[in-house]
Amino acid sequence: MKKISKLLIGTNNKGKYKEIKDLLPKYIKTYSTSEFKLKSPKENGQTFIENSVIKSKYFSKKTKLLCLADDSGLEIDILNKKPGIYSARWGGKEGDFNKAINKVYRELSKKDKNWKQKKVRARFICALSICFLDKKITSVLGRVDGYISIKPKGENGFGYDPIFIPKNRKKTFGEMSSLQKYKIDHRFVAFKKIKKFL
Repeated sequence: MKKISKLLIGTNNKGKYKEIKDLLPKYIKTYSTSEFKLKSPKENGQTFIENSVIKSKYFSKKTKLLCLADDSGLEIDILNKKPGIYSARWGGKEGDFNKAINKVYRELSKKDKNWKQKKVRARFICALSICFLDKKITSVLGRVDGYISIKPKGENGFGYDPIFIPKNRKKTFGEMSSLQKYKIDHRFVAFKKIKKFL
């Protein structure tokens, strides 16, 4: 397969766009969905992979460009792996993650009022798919395990980063510099698997 020189990053989330762009090899010219004024498609898949393929195919067909799309989210064990594929939707129509984070804490307290005394296991999952028009080229899954912080910490990152502490670390993703985070997060794990297609 010849080297990819142009790639659309299929996301309207600025934080994700920046992280994916930073992880890609520098020789790839990247395009964002906002340059084409594209709205995101309806994500009605049952899994992260299905949703990343829906986005990738949709954006690729709209632009005729090879597209890399990500679907990712946070799974919390005692909440039956919620918010999971609904991670962004917990933030409401505006995708307000402060709202989403408050909802996580509300749900945890409903489930177990002493949750703060326990280690609440969670993981971030990232599915990456590359599609060209209707054809799926590849999909990979990355994950990073960890715990929920008893309060949000740190201003960095995006989404649920301020409440997620990766395993064997003391800091949340929100407290890490992007370079520290990129070396260990779920997107990086997935990226290592997709590298051979780039």
